[in-house]
Amino acid sequence: MPATLHRQRLLAVLLLLIAIASIQLGASLAKSLFSQVGASGATTLRLLLATFLLWAWQRPWRTLPPAAIWPLLVAYGSALGIMNLLFYQALRTVPVGLTVALEFTGPLCLTLASTRRLRDLPWLALALAGLFVLLPLRGVASVDPVGAACALGAGVCWAAYMLAGRRVGARLGRAATPWGMAVALLWALPFGTTSAAARLFDPAVLPTALAVAILSSALPYPLEMAAMQRLPTRTFGVLLSLDPVVAALAGWLVLGEALSPAQIAAILAIMVASAGTTLDGQPPADARSDELPVP
Repeated sequence: MPATLHRQRLLAVLLLLIAIASIQLGASLAKSLFSQVGASGATTLRLLLATFLLWAWQRPWRTLPPAAIWPLLVAYGSALGIMNLLFYQALRTVPVGLTVALEFTGPLCLTLASTRRLRDLPWLALALAGLFVLLPLRGVASVDPVGAACALGAGVCWAAYMLAGRRVGARLGRAATPWGMAVALLWALPFGTTSAAARLFDPAVLPTALAVAILSSALPYPLEMAAMQRLPTRTFGVLLSLDPVVAALAGWLVLGEALSPAQIAAILAIMVASAGTTLDGQPPADARSDELPVP
């Protein structure tokens, strides 16, 4: 490998690791807003401020999407908005690391469902084993069932977001993200304004909310875009599989959320299953090339 290409790859890896850490730190910081504005309020503030930042940066109004693409764009933005609402609802009662691991099974199952190869069965079994440990299916619930259901629902929305995002991104390019964020914001506003009311615009809340919007959206988005231009798809997918582990570390450092050894092992199992499917075939990160990073 030429020295210049090698340096570019190393830089891209560093940028992606910063993006992953930024997203999960943002998720942990958002959880600290729940006592002030609730989960729906935190979701609304994040989407509101992130949409404002992206629209100010990219100015997508200069080129309106064609009418034919609007149904798909609405589906894309709706999946993004509902995903964020469910994800933050899950964070109310489930540690950040476990929430991300449960949500991560959405794109992982989408990847595994798209293959018919027998060699993918061990990765599926490993992912299911991790899920079995995390879900409250046994005598003593290890995870709040409502929170777990919200996290899994967010994973389903993530898979739908990926499918719609591929097609919208192919038509609109980078403009897909700000338009999709605007649609997502429309989903969150009724819930956020109802639950938080005037507290949503409390000056004491806005600095933290702005930090969440930057860490979860404005900062990692360009970093991921730059990394994807320099890294092979498989390398990108394997690195993205670190999301649940980084989320667990962020939850521990920011919120003091300690996990049991079994929960840590389950997170690692889901991470290894995701990395295995990436190395062996179609990476779950493939569809994120045209979209904003998610929690």
